[in-house]
Formats: sequence, structure tokens, C-alpha cells
Amino acid sequence: MIEKFTNMFKIPELRNKLLITLGLLAVCRLGVFIPMPGIDTAVLKTYFQQFTQSGVGQLLGLVDLFAGGAMSSGAIFGLGIMPYISASIIFQLLVGVVPFLERLQKEGDAGRKKINQYTRLTTVGLCLFQAFIMIRTLYAIEINGVSVVPIHIQGIQFQLMAAVLLTTGTVLLMWIGEQIDAHGIGSGISLIIMIGIIDRLPWAFSQILQNFTFSVAPAEHEIGIAKLLLLIAMFFGIIAGVVYITQGQRRIPVQQAKHTRGRKVYGGQKHFLPLKVNQAGVMPIIFAQSLLIFPAAITKGLQVRFEPGTVSYWITSRVSEAFSGGFVYVVMYIVLIAFFCYFWTAIQFNPKEMSNNMRDYGSFIPGIRPGHRTADYLEGVMSRITLAGAAFLSLIAVLPMIIAGGFELNRAVASFYGGTGLLIVVGVALDLVQKIESHLIMRHYGGFLGGSSKVRGRRG
Repeated sequence: MIEKFTNMFKIPELRNKLLITLGLLAVCRLGVFIPMPGIDTAVLKTYFQQFTQSGVGQLLGLVDLFAGGAMSSGAIFGLGIMPYISASIIFQLLVGVVPFLERLQKEGDAGRKKINQYTRLTTVGLCLFQAFIMIRTLYAIEINGVSVVPIHIQGIQFQLMAAVLLTTGTVLLMWIGEQIDAHGIGSGISLIIMIGIIDRLPWAFSQILQNFTFSVAPAEHEIGIAKLLLLIAMFFGIIAGVVYITQGQRRIPVQQAKHTRGRKVYGGQKHFLPLKVNQAGVMPIIFAQSLLIFPAAITKGLQVRFEPGTVSYWITSRVSEAFSGGFVYVVMYIVLIAFFCYFWTAIQFNPKEMSNNMRDYGSFIPGIRPGHRTADYLEGVMSRITLAGAAFLSLIAVLPMIIAGGFELNRAVASFYGGTGLLIVVGVALDLVQKIESHLIMRHYGGFLGGSSKVRGRRG
């Protein structure tokens, strides 16, 4: 294994990509430790430690997870990369609906550059909106009479300053992600999210160890040896399950038609058409969370404007609670995940186009006539495995809630046992390993996944 790591740095191109990626990710982590002026970071961290189990704390904790802990630190990267992701999601959905954007998508690189420009402008607008909501929410947070934002500086000037800083931070993260895509290795935006999630892993383990006891009969909120071993086994078991499903495929046999040229017969080879079980990846969970976060954020921002005891305060508080947790939230969460699984798969997978391509290249599925019969067959198979993928994503999404309640763990700690964070880490890690693997095999080195080059030649 050590030899395989050293081989990564023997290839100049791969070495440069890795160093650029690591350097840019280090800049992302530095931004987490630069607080905004006027923010009492000690009060803010205390609030996150005490009140992340319910209410607005859950909402802020979810945003903080994607921001890599920057929100709980009151840092300039407090919004994280989520506004850019939300803008990208919006335009990915609009491409299939708006004819103008669809035409731009078909124009090639020039059209995609224009869409990227629209995405960046939308990101700035979302940043300003979310920054306003975030600052208004911070105004209402206080511990023992001490506010996160001192009352004497609360006002429009502070809001504008904070909005500009937070927007600049997100734009910088967006730029770093694009530079990783262009000059580094892996998906820049995904790596930024992944490194922020992994950075919180030691903290989660420390939280578990703080409540650990060697006592045979641990107290209600303590973790005994049996519970600790069970938590460790569940952690690795869930990771193994996520990897298995993420890599899972339904292989459909495909036969290539034979044709004769002169005395030689060409074609007739058998191969497979791989259909991923989790075709949509982590996107349905991100979609669902984005839709559920906005109503909670808006109602929380409106709630601080009303006096307790009024009808408006009661309505906004009930709506905020409904979108922050509980049975209604879980049901809406699962329904939205299932919907977006099928929606995203329908965007990414076109059975009619695939069927036409197979027919044009002289390929067919044994026992299925080419044309619309093949398209119907592929659509039926994809619908069934998408159902399995939706069930898997729903289970992974609600696992943190179940484990947090069953094992009496902090919601932030339980988030490592499922949810978006785990899927992102596993998916990005697998993608990164595969890209490094391709570089190693191309230069005749053995890869991490057991691959090796069958072609022996001069190394250069």
C-alpha cells in the first residue's frame, strides 16, 4: 500500500494535480478560521453545542455541516458552497423545461459557458438572500443575556457588511472549486464539501468518547463498552453498505449483430449495459433538503419580527417546527427523495435515445426486439432499480434521526451514520480513487483497486 502511495508522486502530471488540489483545499480550511467582525464566536459555539438538537439549531447545524464548521465559527465562509450547489441544481432542472436553456445546452462549450455565467449570477443573488436570513437569525441568538451580534451594532450597515463578506467567501469557494476542476484532480465542489465533513469526524469521535464509561451498568446518557462496540460496528457496516449500493449495477446482456465482409465475419460479441442502482447519486437528498431548508429559514427569519403570544408568532413557529424535525418532516423528506430519484433519473437516463443508439450500432438485447420494445424494456428495468435506489436513499437519510434517538447521540454526531454527508464522502472518495487509479494504470503502475497494467513497455 505504501508503494502505491509513492507511485502517485512518481508521475509528474499526477503529482502536480495532487499538490494543486491539496493546496487549494488548505485555503478552504483557512477560511473557516477567519471570523466576521462583530460576531461573538464564543457565544455562537456555545449555542451550537447546546441547542443543535431542536428548532433553529437543527437548521443551522445542517448548513454548518456543508460549510465545514464555518457557520458555527462565525467565519467568512459561513454560507459554504451550498448557494452555488442550489443555483446549479436550479439550472439543471430548468434546462429540461426552458427551451432557451435547452438550446444553449446543445450549443456545446459556448452554450455551457453562458449557463455557467447565469449560474454564478444566481449564486450571488442566493448568497445575498441567505446572508440576510442568516444575520437576522443570529440577531435572535443569545446565551445568558449575551447576544451573538451585540445589540449596539445590529442594523442595516452590519447586515450589508456581513452579506458582502459571506457572499465573497462563497464566490471564493466557487472559484477554488473551478480551479480544482481545471488544474487539480477530482470534482472541486464535491471535494470542498467532503473535506469539511471529514474535518468534523475527530470531533464526533471525541463527543462519543466523552460519554464513554467502563461501567458494566452505564447511566442513561452514558455509552458503555457494548454500545461503543455496536456504534463502531454500525459505522463501518453502514459505510460498507453505502459503498456496495453506490457501486451496485444491473448488467443487461447486449449482443452485437454479426455481419460478413468478404470471407470475414465481424461482430457477434457479447457485452453488458450497466445500469447503476443508485443512478441519481446524492442529488435527491440534496434536492429534498434544499426544499425543506428554505421554508424553515424563511419562517425563522419572519418569526423574530413578531412578538411571542401573537397569532403570527404561533403560525411561524409551528411551520418552522414542522420543517425542522418530527414525523411530518420525515414523511415529506422521504416523499421528496423518492420523487427526485425518479425525476433526476429521468433527466440523466433516456431509454429511447439509448435504444436508438443500440439499433444504429447493430446491438440488441437478446429476446427483445430493437426499437420501442427495447426502450420500454429499459424503462421498466430502470423504474424497478430506481425504486430500490430510492428506498436505499430514504433509509440512509433517516438513519441519523433514528440513531440520534435510539442511542441518545448529538444530531451532529449521528449525521456521520448516514445522510448526505456520508453519501458525499463515500461517493467523492470512490470517484477520486478511480481517477487516481486511471493515472496509475495508464503509466503501468498497479492501482489501489487491484488493477495492474497488462501492457509492459517503456515508462516515461
